[in-house]
Amino acid sequence: MASSRTLLGLGALLLSLGAVAQGVGTVEFARGVGFAQSTGQTPRTLGKGLALQEGDRVTTAEGGMAIVSLQDGTKMTVRPNSEMVIQQFKFKDNASDNSMVMQLLRGGFRAITGLIAKGSPDAAKVRTSTATIGIRGTDFDARICTTDCRAESAQVTEKPHANAILASAKLVTLQGEMYAQEPGGPRRRVVVGGSVYNGETLETSGDAKAVIAFRDDSRMTLGPSTRFRVDSFSYDERNPSQGRFLVSLLRGSLRAFTGLIGKANTRNVGFNTPTATLGIRGTGLDMDCASDTSCSFFTWLGSIEVTPNGQTALQVLLAGQGLFVSPTEIRPISAPTLQNLPRPDSVPVDVHQLFSSGGMPEGQEGLYVFVRDGHIEVTTVSETLHLGRGETGFAGVDGHTVRPLLTPLFLEFDRTPMPNSRNPALSSLMTDPNMRSSLQCR
Repeated sequence: MASSRTLLGLGALLLSLGAVAQGVGTVEFARGVGFAQSTGQTPRTLGKGLALQEGDRVTTAEGGMAIVSLQDGTKMTVRPNSEMVIQQFKFKDNASDNSMVMQLLRGGFRAITGLIAKGSPDAAKVRTSTATIGIRGTDFDARICTTDCRAESAQVTEKPHANAILASAKLVTLQGEMYAQEPGGPRRRVVVGGSVYNGETLETSGDAKAVIAFRDDSRMTLGPSTRFRVDSFSYDERNPSQGRFLVSLLRGSLRAFTGLIGKANTRNVGFNTPTATLGIRGTGLDMDCASDTSCSFFTWLGSIEVTPNGQTALQVLLAGQGLFVSPTEIRPISAPTLQNLPRPDSVPVDVHQLFSSGGMPEGQEGLYVFVRDGHIEVTTVSETLHLGRGETGFAGVDGHTVRPLLTPLFLEFDRTPMPNSRNPALSSLMTDPNMRSSLQCR
């Protein structure tokens, strides 16, 4: 009996050890000195094929680097002189509780995230001593800087480029779900703080209410089961009269409050619907298109010009006036139909926080994040900064966040290979400053 109990105990112990040792990914490429180490275990040298486990501390020395691939398809290049802990990793196909939490202690990485980050907006995070990076399905770089980043930037001879915000609008509030799709591109989920780009079509779920804010402070409330397209948006805050704001309500309901482009030049703002086109005179209006053949319009601020399809004559609606338009009927209406949706001008929006940039010294100490694609949320103890495609953000040790006016040189001209590099060995060799002189033609 004792021996049976012993065998059972040994079996349970072996099962426990097997669960602890279960891998979460592997090393695809390594150069220089680097280790992976579980708590209380002997360090394992980073090399191709090395299995990584939950809890591993991955470190690279000066001149070292590693490309790791995780089970959900996430790929990361751990930069030289970096230290990162795989605090939590849980993944199964189509599971609702998948999660990934990394801790970046020093240095940085370049990442292309996989299914965990794409499946849920709160499932993937990177923690640092300065801020937490919320990953919303993206391609991005993260870097903790002390004095090293300033020194790297000083070695770059090119001039820095503007840290331009490519988004036309960002999502401010959301009940339900909203998705965006570029022409011919994949459909993606948009969460609060996420970007909306020129040419994209938005679609809301059957129970949704969403408020989006544009860079010129135009605002829209989208109702349930709505399809809305940003046809053409351009805006320069130094010259708003040259901006352009053309959008289409393809189906559903919309409440709109026009911004600085409309105030500067009303002729450059227009709305298309299935039954009519609308011009504005600095305004707030409702559009309710229950089908492809009938729409109701109502003005609650300023005035609008309604031109039914197939007609040249327009009708001017002042505040408190409305119009129903279908192929067989055009008639006035005296009451709004969308009072169940909040007026967008009643929703608090900090457009400055959503879109502004600020000056700061090159390579200042703190956390830098550069987003190649997707959506990143940088949260400190006091602030949250949302970053979209092409944006760089900074979080200081004091909790302050900002988009630098210029993209830092050490980020823009980072020579560390991307994790999807076809030949990382050659790429890393060509960018090694200790090897470059021997490879140059003489």
